[in-house]
Amino acid sequence: MTEDAVAGVLRQWEVVHPELNLGPIAVLGRLNRCAALLQRVADAPLGTAELSRPEFDILTALRRIGGELTPGRLARETFASPAAVTKRVRGLENRGLVDRRIDERDRRVAHLSLTDSGRELIDRLFPQQLSYEQELLSRLPGDEQGELARILGDLLLLLEGQLGSVDY
Repeated sequence: MTEDAVAGVLRQWEVVHPELNLGPIAVLGRLNRCAALLQRVADAPLGTAELSRPEFDILTALRRIGGELTPGRLARETFASPAAVTKRVRGLENRGLVDRRIDERDRRVAHLSLTDSGRELIDRLFPQQLSYEQELLSRLPGDEQGELARILGDLLLLLEGQLGSVDY
């Protein structure tokens, strides 16, 4: 029987500390391993567009919300720090994908929106990325995907309740 990488780690810890509850490693260790693997491979279609996942997240947030967003709102929508958003937006502006408009009443405030090129790119790339990600999950039956999504949603609510939401 094939086992995942975390199962081996659990076996090793059971030898060293058989008295400890290793349940957190079974869950969080697997979540972290999945996240690392997915981060490495899930961006294949993005690579063809020369976009990083964080840049893609900014473009998709601008597209799904529509209109103009401030950098602060964009940081909250993408779970990123304001400094990271500023750096990413600057690169997207240089590529002609995002437009910045300075607020007329308060010149310290910027309003960000997609350019026509940015909108066209996301409208083309988003379905490709979704299809690619669905293919990654395709060997997990649909009902199990739904159950996993539900369980992860429950876990997220619990963690946000205990730790607070991630605000930068």
